[in-house]
Amino acid sequence: MRKAFGILTKIVLICAAVYGALFAVFFFDLDGKLLFRKVEPLLVKHYDKMERRDPLSVGYDVNKA
Repeated sequence: MRKAFGILTKIVLICAAVYGALFAVFFFDLDGKLLFRKVEPLLVKHYDKMERRDPLSVGYDVNKA
């Protein structure tokens, strides 16, 4: 019985630690800060290098219908 109580105590403590860590991530918005500081600059650098067509160079025909 003592061994089962020890295992149950360890499981509860591990769950409490995981819950505390997830709460800290949520409360301080750590996932959003990580995305903003690390991932977004990589995406901006990638998408700024892409070739795009100039929408102003496309002809516009008013009478075409």
